[in-house]
Amino acid sequence: MKLYLRALLTLFVPFLASCSSLYFPPPPQVPLLTQKGEFSGGLHTNLDNNVSLQGAYAVGEHLGVMGSASFLHTDKKKRVLDHDFGEVGLGYYTRLSDRRVLEVYGGLGGGHSKRVERDAEKVTTRTLESGLTKYFLQVNYSSKDNSNVHVFGRDFPITYGTALRLSYLQLENFKLDNVPTIGEENVFIEPITYTRIQLVGPVQLQLISGSNFGLRQRKFLKAANSVFNFGVVVNIGGQEGKR
Repeated sequence: MKLYLRALLTLFVPFLASCSSLYFPPPPQVPLLTQKGEFSGGLHTNLDNNVSLQGAYAVGEHLGVMGSASFLHTDKKKRVLDHDFGEVGLGYYTRLSDRRVLEVYGGLGGGHSKRVERDAEKVTTRTLESGLTKYFLQVNYSSKDNSNVHVFGRDFPITYGTALRLSYLQLENFKLDNVPTIGEENVFIEPITYTRIQLVGPVQLQLISGSNFGLRQRKFLKAANSVFNFGVVVNIGGQEGKR
């Protein structure tokens, strides 16, 4: 029953948010590193076609680095979106006594966002364009919950986890209809849960569901876009055990 409720939640989350913000959050990276030399990589997307490439590496026994790049380019009848964003982070990871993993990362990011709004006749009514600067702190934890799904005569292990990301963002060189305008800043809190289904070997299917809260009232930089994502994660060179 718990599995079905999680699945329903991930289906409904994308429809709870509008798309009026210049910031499209990339999925929180949850590499769950366990030992020096381990690599984690991922490819994710969502229903808005915001594609994210992720990678993390354990450079020390408890020291990890990670980076990601996300791209969103759409041309619809009433809007055109161009959003490119990248992040890098450095953090601490450890394997707990119950074989779970705890990670804490801090980092920064930057990118560019442009939104062109059009009427029913595809005539441009407003253009928003800005650079983005971001600083973030994130905590990842793999929970004790695990189960199996029996499909096509075999069991697929499923594990769950949580992450909490706190981000400070600024609009830089903001232009409204090509006129320089005072930028905005905001603080976002993104609590998420993720579900991983082991497909074969180190390859896992991952679903991310959660919320995005802006702590300040802003017009162009607000929590208006979903953090729902789905994709594939690969961990190579880590310790054995559920995580």
